[in-house]
Amino acid sequence: MTGEDKQPSASAKKAASPNPLDQAWRSIRKWWWEHVAIDVDQDRVIERIEEESDTTGRYIFMTCMSAGIAILGMILSSPAVVIGAMLLSPLMGPILGAGFALATGDTKWLRECGSALFVGTIVAILFCAIIVFFSPLQTVTSEIASRTRPNLFDLLVALFSGLAGSYAMVRGREGTIVGVAIATALMPPLGAIGFGLATMNWAVFGGALLLYVTNLVTIALTAAIMARLYGFRTTLSQRQSTLQNFGIVLAFILLAVPLVYSLRQIAWEANASRIIESDIEERFDDRARISQIQISFDSNPIQVTASVLTPKYESEADNRSSKALTQRMRYPIEVTIDQFRVGTEDGEADAAQIAAAKAREQAIATERQITQLGERMALVAGVAPQDVLIDRSNRRAIVEAKLLPGASLATYYELEDRVARLEPDWALLVEPPALPLPVVVMQDGKPTEAAESALKLLVWAARRVDAPIGINGSDSDVEAMLTYLKKEGVEAIRKPELPARRGQISAGWLAPDELLEAR
Repeated sequence: MTGEDKQPSASAKKAASPNPLDQAWRSIRKWWWEHVAIDVDQDRVIERIEEESDTTGRYIFMTCMSAGIAILGMILSSPAVVIGAMLLSPLMGPILGAGFALATGDTKWLRECGSALFVGTIVAILFCAIIVFFSPLQTVTSEIASRTRPNLFDLLVALFSGLAGSYAMVRGREGTIVGVAIATALMPPLGAIGFGLATMNWAVFGGALLLYVTNLVTIALTAAIMARLYGFRTTLSQRQSTLQNFGIVLAFILLAVPLVYSLRQIAWEANASRIIESDIEERFDDRARISQIQISFDSNPIQVTASVLTPKYESEADNRSSKALTQRMRYPIEVTIDQFRVGTEDGEADAAQIAAAKAREQAIATERQITQLGERMALVAGVAPQDVLIDRSNRRAIVEAKLLPGASLATYYELEDRVARLEPDWALLVEPPALPLPVVVMQDGKPTEAAESALKLLVWAARRVDAPIGINGSDSDVEAMLTYLKKEGVEAIRKPELPARRGQISAGWLAPDELLEAR
C-alpha cells in the first residue's frame, strides 16, 4: 500500500471533525444539568404546586373576595384597590399546575387544574357581574378600559411572568409569586369580563376575555417550557413531546396574531394623536396653547374636539385643520376647535383655562340632563331611550308611544304634561296611538264649560297623531266646531257615518283618502 493510500480522504476528515455548533450546544447542556438543574427536588416541587392547584373551599372563597375587590377598585378607578385584588388572587396556582402537568404528561393532574381554572373563572365572572348589576355606577372607567385592548406587550408581560413564576416554584422561592401576580393581573380582566356581561357591553367583554386568555395560556405554556428545561420526569414519548412542542409554538403564534394587530392599531392611534395635536398648534401663533384635546377614534369620521387658549381668534381654523388632517392621514377627520381669547399674561391664560373647564362641566351637565330627559320620555311612552327623537338645537323631544293596556288619550295627555312640567325649557311631545276621540258636549253652538277639557284633548290628539278627523252632530254645532278646529290648525270634515246626537259632537279618525275625496 502506498503512502497516498494511507492518507484519509477529505470527506472522511470532514466527517471526523466535530461540528462547532453541536459541540457548543452539548457543552451548554452539560453545564446546565451539572450546575443548574441537578439540585432540583422534582417531587417536592410537584407537591408544592399540587397544593395550590386544587378546587377547595378556600380557593373558591379567595377567588370571590379577589374578584369583588377587583371590580370595586375598577369601578372606583382606584389602582391601589385593584393591586390588592391581584395579591389575593389564587388563580396562579392552577395555571402553573396546568403547565407542569402538560410537561410531565400527567393527564389526571391536568384535568384537575383545568377544572379548578374553569370553576374559578366562572365564579369570578358571575360574582363581578352580580356586583356591577346592582351597582349604581356602571361607567367604563380608565381601569376597565385599560383591560379591553390587549396587545403584543401584554403577551410578553405574561411570558416573563410565567418564566418568573415557574422559576420561583422550581427554586423554592414562592414569595416571588406575589410580584408575578401583580405583573400578570389575572383577576382584573375577569372583573372587566363580568362588567361587560352585566352591562351587555360586548366590546369590554370581548377585549377583557382576550386579555385573560392571553395571560392564562401564555403562563401555562411557559410553565411547561420551564418544566422541560429543568428536566422534570415525563411519561410522554419522543413523538408526543415533539407534537406538544409544535402545539406550544402554534398556540403562541395564534395568540400573537390578533395582539400584533392590536399593537399596530394602538401605535397608529398614538402617532395620529401626535400629528393631530401638532396640526392644531400650527393653526395658531406661538403664544397660543392647547388646553384640552379629545379624540374619538371609534367614530367615522374621527371626531377631534380641542380647546385652545389664544390671544388672537383664527377663523376657519377647525375647517382648515379637518381638510389638512384628512388629506395627511388618508382618513376622514372632523375637527372642532373651541377658541378662548386671552391675553399674553399667565394670569389671563389661567383664568381662561378655568373658564374653559367650567364650560366643559356645563356641557357635561347639559348632556346628562338630555340623557335623563330621553330616559324619562321613553319610560312614559313604553319604548327604548334610543327611540326618542331629541333635537338639541331647538330643545325639542318627540316620542311615538306604544299602546299601553287600559290607556286612553287622556292617559297620554297626562303623561306628556307630567314630563313637560319637569323640563319647562323643552318642548316635549308624546305621540299617542290613534285611540277613540272624546265626545264634546255643545250648548248654543259652543262647548260647555265641562266640555272644555274634552275639546283640549281632541285638539291635542289631532296635532300629535297628525291625522285628519271627522265630526258629526247638528248642523249648527258642526259648523261651529269646524270653524274652531280650523283656527287651531286641525284638519276636519263632516262625516255622516258617525253618530249624530243633539247637543254633542262625535269625532273619529279619517284615512287620508277620505279627506281627499271630501275636498
